[in-house]
Amino acid sequence: MSEEKKVAFKKIQATGHMRKIMADYFYELDRASKEGSPKVAWCTSVGPAELLLSLGFVVHYPENHGAVLGSTRVANDYIPVANAIGYSPDICSYLTSDIGAFIKKETPLSRAYEGIEGVPKPDVLVYNTNQCRDVQDWFSWYSRELNVPALGISTYRNIGEITKEHLDSIVHQMKALIPPLEDISGNKFDIDKFREVVSTSKECTALWKKVLETNTAVPAPMSFFDATIHMGPAVVLRGSAQAVDYYKVLLKELEERVANNEGAVEGEKFRIYWEGMPIWGKLRALAELFITLKTAVIASTYCNSWIFEAFDPEDPFLTMAKAYTEIFIVRNENFKEKYIEDMVQKYQIHGILFHDAKTCPNNSNNRYGMPERLEKKLGIPTLTINGDLNDLRCYSEEQAQTNIEAFVEQLETK
Repeated sequence: MSEEKKVAFKKIQATGHMRKIMADYFYELDRASKEGSPKVAWCTSVGPAELLLSLGFVVHYPENHGAVLGSTRVANDYIPVANAIGYSPDICSYLTSDIGAFIKKETPLSRAYEGIEGVPKPDVLVYNTNQCRDVQDWFSWYSRELNVPALGISTYRNIGEITKEHLDSIVHQMKALIPPLEDISGNKFDIDKFREVVSTSKECTALWKKVLETNTAVPAPMSFFDATIHMGPAVVLRGSAQAVDYYKVLLKELEERVANNEGAVEGEKFRIYWEGMPIWGKLRALAELFITLKTAVIASTYCNSWIFEAFDPEDPFLTMAKAYTEIFIVRNENFKEKYIEDMVQKYQIHGILFHDAKTCPNNSNNRYGMPERLEKKLGIPTLTINGDLNDLRCYSEEQAQTNIEAFVEQLETK
């Protein structure tokens, strides 16, 4: 990259704070794994983490580890290892890269954090299929390999209106997890502790929403590429005071940027909505490309996936069921289309970029005509780029750059 591009990239000062609390989190997991106390639970990223935390578990999120494998650009070293034991190259590349790394007994955490030799050994694996069935297959592999119990919630998909019957089913399944989790943790379930964790998660999610909504300002103070990194605490620490404190710091910095009319992209001309998964191994390159085009990618469905407004400590089971059932990826095409329409209006979007992620059909929303329908309805252009969350063999940087440059030229002509 040229020196001009490097200078144009604006660092968020709160990043140092985030790195510290994330390091503390990984070291806590490592200690628990080595000492056997507290117990370690693995959980899907939009799974019943609050329940696990209330029972005293420390929680590891394999999807977060998958994103780390992607962002450090080592995923392609491990995906073929999982393919060799029968996992298709067409399934989730978080799954294949994570399992491949485990088989090779390697992790980028060892390079980032001195003394950490591997991911923490689980005492229990807990999943929610609200994102996809791959998480169940993923955790089932570890259950067989490590002889560790896998417990799960099977949720509904392609939902329009969320009904009482939907929620009652999820609540029933969550409550059924309590007896085995009590046995594994050695702790009795405490409804007041559960309410406390849900309350802290609600505060975290409210702050994260405010962070993202600073980008309604023109110019936007933060990019989508920044947000994919700074959502880390909302994913892995959302039931903790550390996450709440961090987002207060980040929000203050972004509000100061807004007050000073300081945008993440110098001379912001166009505002883009990113629909779909990040391309983890190309975040920096894409961020710098858009900076050179004076185009700000400012909003996304993906980063909003950790906003759980339904949480209410007064009725923690029902509202957690609602929060984890109303997420975008679970909903039908009509809901998704209306959601994106509202985001386009709210963030004053000029164009929508859809990422068709080869191994993530559940979060690639361009495959059933949505871009064409939105173009017609909203009168703004859309672009689809082909790639993947982790498998960079599916992504042509040259082709993507050419298409993005042509897309911005199209915005200029409009």
